[in-house]
Amino acid sequence: MTRYTAPLTEFRFLFHEVLGLERYGNLKSFADTTPELFDAVLGEAAKLCEEVLHPLNIPGDRQGCTLHEDGSVTTPEGFKDAYRAYVEGGWPALACDPEFGGQGMPVTLSLALNEIVSSANMAFGMYPGLTHGAYEALHQHGTDAQKQTYLPKLTSGEWTGTMNLTEPHCGTDLGLMRSKAVEQADGSYKISGQKIFISAGEHDLTENIIHLVLARIEGAPEGIKGISLFIVPKFLVGEDGTPGARNAVSCGALEEKMGIHGNATCVLNYDDATGYLIGEPHKGMRAMFTMMNEARLGVGLQGLAQS
Repeated sequence: MTRYTAPLTEFRFLFHEVLGLERYGNLKSFADTTPELFDAVLGEAAKLCEEVLHPLNIPGDRQGCTLHEDGSVTTPEGFKDAYRAYVEGGWPALACDPEFGGQGMPVTLSLALNEIVSSANMAFGMYPGLTHGAYEALHQHGTDAQKQTYLPKLTSGEWTGTMNLTEPHCGTDLGLMRSKAVEQADGSYKISGQKIFISAGEHDLTENIIHLVLARIEGAPEGIKGISLFIVPKFLVGEDGTPGARNAVSCGALEEKMGIHGNATCVLNYDDATGYLIGEPHKGMRAMFTMMNEARLGVGLQGLAQS
């Protein structure tokens, strides 16, 4: 079996000798993050990556995720326990807003964590990685009620998130999107359409998955100027904040992605699923770009992590 050793010596040199993190104590997130705390946090993260995540990497890719007849997906053996350890360690909340249960530590520290998680087991790292992108989009563009409903669970890692853009007939040209949204009397929307290549789209790691879905409201302008962004939870969330009835979103197939079979890359079908508008109508690309930029940064980190 291969072994992974996190580059802690390199991190210490970079953060303390090159960047001089102690100089940034005037910034809120750095105020209480001493060099000693930085090193201690990364040391604990290294243990998780070396002892828990990396041993699952090759076996997880060989086994892959499994799609069952009822549309549910199970992750490879060991992933559920590893994710539980990840959540119990507080790692999803590392750089999140304390208002929603986050630890408020520097994003710099969170990026270092993401690098070594991806080095140890990239397929695993995509589950919390996509979640943080959804967190950022809702944190910046959601209503106060939406933030209170979804952000605490995304922060803790109890729920995960996804990004839904691509459709079978359109990839980068999102102006050709066919997924539609029909407004309902209560202000919600019914979302219909199919999305492909959805990382972490269906799995057994958490009790709920919060999908962020691009769709076109009936009568919207053509092209990307008519696209809106919606929250579509796997399970509808009750007034008490707990998952309730199953929403009309299902996994139709698992995509093949070399080297990351441990991540459930899904074809997702929306059949009049209940969704909730994020931000203004027809301004969905602006909100989604928040998540897309997080994903772009994540892809860069994945490249570094695999080098």
